Amino acid sequence: MRLILLGPPGAGKGTQSERLVAKHGLVQLSTGDMLRAAVAAGTPVGVEAKDLMARGELCPDRLVVQIVGDRIQESDAVRGFILDGFPRTVKQAEALDVMLDGKSLGLDAVIELAVDENALLERVEGRARDLAAAGKPVRSDDAPDVVRKRIADYNAVTAQLRPFYKQRGLYASVDGMAPIDTVAAEIDGVLSDVKASA
Repeated sequence: MRLILLGPPGAGKGTQSERLVAKHGLVQLSTGDMLRAAVAAGTPVGVEAKDLMARGELCPDRLVVQIVGDRIQESDAVRGFILDGFPRTVKQAEALDVMLDGKSLGLDAVIELAVDENALLERVEGRARDLAAAGKPVRSDDAPDVVRKRIADYNAVTAQLRPFYKQRGLYASVDGMAPIDTVAAEIDGVLSDVKASA
């Protein structure tokens, strides 16, 4: 099973990804983690990425897609994967399609955790308060102004990706504000429908 999980910061992507990994034997693939791993391993792609990153430049889509392509061929990704943080643009989504097609693979579903922005801000602020009360460090990206900007950035990106994946019959939305078990059950329902139609 090959999935993309979409959702703004604080929507619960990490929590739901952990459940999907445990239940279906998938691997969660973060492009940031993969880039760092390629650089650390000194792969040809990693060397090119390291030079770009050292100059403060973003890695081009071609390079990121190549890193994803290399990573999904590793043995732990045979049962499937969840892409996290990629694609971010329609251009990247098109490049991902081409790469997967070249490997005779395709995506099974693109699931968005839909949230109410005001409630989401309250959730993230509550998480920061709970961490502070427990004497644990609060993530700098959980500051309200930072969260608002991250949500706005996410919305700008997803506004492009939703119609792209809807046209391909891959997009599904679940209520990300529901309790964790309810969200997991909704995702399972989407995946059951995918399996039934395969």
